[in-house]
Amino acid sequence: MSRIIRVVKETFRKYPMIANSTVYGTMCVGAEFSQQILTKRILNKTEPPEPIDTDVLGRYAIVGTLISPNILYFWYKWLDKAFVGTAPKIIVKKLLIDQFIMTPPFYVVFFVTMSLLEGKKDLLEECKQKFIPTFKTSCVFWLPAQAINFMLVPPAARVIYVGMCSFVWINMLCWIKRNDFNAIKEE
Repeated sequence: MSRIIRVVKETFRKYPMIANSTVYGTMCVGAEFSQQILTKRILNKTEPPEPIDTDVLGRYAIVGTLISPNILYFWYKWLDKAFVGTAPKIIVKKLLIDQFIMTPPFYVVFFVTMSLLEGKKDLLEECKQKFIPTFKTSCVFWLPAQAINFMLVPPAARVIYVGMCSFVWINMLCWIKRNDFNAIKEE
């Protein structure tokens, strides 16, 4: 077991972007897969069971391995250099900058990229519908999660920590993405 831990640590040291992309991508695909199992197999007990949508899993794999972790890797690298330390004042600055400067464009990239991969004509439509509910929900989830991140997690492990939190968050994001908020407002 100690050999495995040593190899993992060495991989993250030598190839941080590849390691972070692999873990984050796995969390994204895993979150969507668990969401499909929940919605198609557990909550909707049809016979035969509704098949797993591998096209959607593929889209989450693209976003989760090629786009999101690379943005986050460079973002946290910059944030940790710009605001060094774990003093409460530094943590609050990091939290506010992360949530209110980084998060909005990050969600725009997510929704627009997913719309592009889905072949939608209006790449901004879903973003316009779901951005505000997503951002509000993310404030409730991510502010405490990032407080823990900035206070306790070593910089080299930030993307991994965010990836693990993202497994939970992306389950919520998958739910948000699946729901039509215009229909919900009309009810």
